[in-house]
Amino acid sequence: MAKTKEISRRIKSIGNTKKITRAMEMVAAAKMRKAIEAVLRTRTYANLSWETVLHLSAMANGNGELRHPLLSQRAQTKKAAIILITSNRGMCGAYNTAVINKAKESIKLHPDVPVEFILVGKKGATVYSQKQIVAAEFPKSDVLSDSAEVTPIIKMAIADFLSAKYDKVVAAYTDFVSPAKQVPRVKQLLPVDISTEDEFLGIVGDPKISVTKDLIAEKGSKHLYANSGFEYIFEPSPEEVLDKIIPRLLEVQIYQALLEANASEHSARMSAMHQATEAATEMVSELTLFYNKARQAGITAEIAEISAGANALLD
Repeated sequence: MAKTKEISRRIKSIGNTKKITRAMEMVAAAKMRKAIEAVLRTRTYANLSWETVLHLSAMANGNGELRHPLLSQRAQTKKAAIILITSNRGMCGAYNTAVINKAKESIKLHPDVPVEFILVGKKGATVYSQKQIVAAEFPKSDVLSDSAEVTPIIKMAIADFLSAKYDKVVAAYTDFVSPAKQVPRVKQLLPVDISTEDEFLGIVGDPKISVTKDLIAEKGSKHLYANSGFEYIFEPSPEEVLDKIIPRLLEVQIYQALLEANASEHSARMSAMHQATEAATEMVSELTLFYNKARQAGITAEIAEISAGANALLD
């Protein structure tokens, strides 16, 4: 009886856990749907705004007519910063581990360059244990309502870049592809460089909707920006316009990266909780089978004892 009681307690405990994981799965699914809607609403604008930045960068580095410190390439990278976007909570599978490992891989590509982290999200604090320097931490909202929420992040990055504290600023986040697939990425923000190696040429989100990708396929060159035929007219002057537009366009990229990260996080959590619920169901089934076997064995033993006692009385 003691064994059946123990199994019964385990079945009850796992059943309670299953209820929790099922509830968390449903909550994550609801949040995921809202996050995906937010991503899709802004993705096209983010793509086209980044293409504008790339065209401006090509113009700035292709001739002397258009110059801006945020577009100018530096001869040597002495120090870099990584804006690491993670979640505030766990229970989302390998979501945080994947993006942190992606950031660490980018560090290994340039082992001689010191790197500092700018953390967005509480789970990024694990880099402390890896003896990495953290320059700043910013809170991360699960529901972003306006791009102004990321303004302090990009202002700090731009100020430190212009002061030469950093020669390169990149963002490490998770790109949302589908509810079943999230891809960790490292994207260079400063200086804007069309020659950086990036699967999507630095364009956030689905490359299928990118005009630039279509042009690349047609012309077969990463450097099509310099000779793309785009012409910009600046009023009152290029300097004044670029001082306003470039920080704004970079802010949009951080905002979109956070939206992508939120959608990826909720998708990963929904998937992790679904798997946990299925695992709990299987465990309950197995324990129920063991419980029935143990109970049947106990009943058989009791019958055998009764039969033995009856036979003893007859003798």
